[in-house]
Amino acid sequence: MPYVSAEEALQIVQSNQRIFIHGSACTPLYMLKKLAEQAPRLQNVELVSISLYGDVELDKPQYRPHFHFNSLFVSASIRQAVNEGRADYVPVFLSEIPELFKRNILALDVAIVQVSEPDRHGYCSLGVSTDIARSALNTAKHVIAQVNPRVPRTHGDGLMHKSSFDAMVFWEAPLQEVSYGKATGEAEMKIGQFIAGLIEDRSTLQLGIGTIPDAVLKCLNNHKDLGVHTEMFSDGIIDLVEKDVINNRFKNIHPNKTVTAFALGTRRLYDYVDDNPAFAFLDVDYVNEASVIKRNDRVVAINSAIEVDLTGQVCADSIGTYQYSGVGGQMDFMRGAALSEGGKPIIALTSRTAKGVARIVPLLKPGAGVVTTRAHAHYIVTEYGVAYLFGKNLRQRARALIEIAHPGDREMLERAFAERFREISE
Repeated sequence: MPYVSAEEALQIVQSNQRIFIHGSACTPLYMLKKLAEQAPRLQNVELVSISLYGDVELDKPQYRPHFHFNSLFVSASIRQAVNEGRADYVPVFLSEIPELFKRNILALDVAIVQVSEPDRHGYCSLGVSTDIARSALNTAKHVIAQVNPRVPRTHGDGLMHKSSFDAMVFWEAPLQEVSYGKATGEAEMKIGQFIAGLIEDRSTLQLGIGTIPDAVLKCLNNHKDLGVHTEMFSDGIIDLVEKDVINNRFKNIHPNKTVTAFALGTRRLYDYVDDNPAFAFLDVDYVNEASVIKRNDRVVAINSAIEVDLTGQVCADSIGTYQYSGVGGQMDFMRGAALSEGGKPIIALTSRTAKGVARIVPLLKPGAGVVTTRAHAHYIVTEYGVAYLFGKNLRQRARALIEIAHPGDREMLERAFAERFREISE
C-alpha cells in the first residue's frame, strides 16, 4: 500500500463518528494536528483513548463543537478539558476496556494508530503501546496508520499487516518520553526500602511509572530471580534485567519473558525493547485479567494513591471531584496479587504531598473516587512504615494507618479516631 498525505487519509473521518486514538508514547500527535485542520467540515466527532502524551491540540476550547474527548483515562494532556467540562471521563477497569469495543458499547468507526515501518513480511508493530490498541484495531471499521521509523518493533500481540490499514501516512518524529529517575527523593527511597523488604526472591512484579516504582527497583539489586508481569514498565527495569536480577526464570506463565501491555520511558527504553524477544507486549484484556495474574506465585503489585482514609479506602484517580487520572489497572492487579499464592497487593504513597497536605486522612475528600476498596487493601506503605490491613477490623486498621502517617498528622488522626470509634485515644 502506498503512503498518502494526512489530509487524504483523514477523509475517512466523518461527522458523528467515534474515533480511537492510540496513546502513551505512541500518541500520534502529527495526525491529531492534521485532524484539527479538518475541523471546519466535521461536527460531533467523539475521540476515545486512554493516556495521551504531548500537545494533542484537539483539547483546546475552539474545537469543542467539532471534537469531543470521551476518555477512558485522564492524563495531563486532557486533564484541564475534563475538569472544565469540555471533555468526559469513563471510569472503567483497564482490563475491561476491550469489552467496550467488542460488545459495541463504544463501537469504533475509525482507529488512528502510530506504528513501526513494515518489516520484510509486511507487518507493522504497535510498538510500546499494545494495551487497548490491539482490540481497537480488531473492531474498528477503518484504521489509519501513522508510520514512524522511530517506533520500535516489539514482540507479542501488536503486529498488524499493512494490508489491514485503510490508509498509511509516513511521518518521522521522536516518541513521547518520560523520566522519573532523577526525581526520587528521600521519602520515596525509604518507601522503596520497605517494599523491597516485602519482596521475596522469585516474586513476580507489577510496577507502574513514577518516583516510587523507580525507588523500589533501585532497592532490588540484591534480589534473585525476579519476574515481571505488569500493565506497564519504564526504564528502571533495564539495569535489573542486565544484572540478571529480573530474568523471569521461575514464572509459571510466560517464563523467561517480561510481560506487559505497554511501556513508557526514555529513548533508551524504546531502543532496548526493539526486536527484543525477551519482552512480550500483549493485549491488556489478557495481561490485566486477574485469573491470569494469579497464575504466577508471589505476585507483588505496587500501586500508588492520592489519599487513603482510616478504614483503608484508597482514592487513586481524583482529588475530591477534580478528575486527576483514572481507574486504570490498579484493581486488576490488586485483586490478581491477592489471589496469587504468596501474593502481596501494595499501595504506596508518601505521607504528605509536596505541599505538606496529609495523605492518610480521617475521611476522603467529598467526591473522591474509591479505586481500591477497603476490602481489597492489604498493604499500605509510607516512608514511616508498613500497615498490614488484611483481616483487621476498622479500629485495628485505623491504628495501623495512624502509625505510618506523618508525625505531624497523627494528633489530628487520633482525634478523628476517638470521635469515630467513641473511644478516648491513648
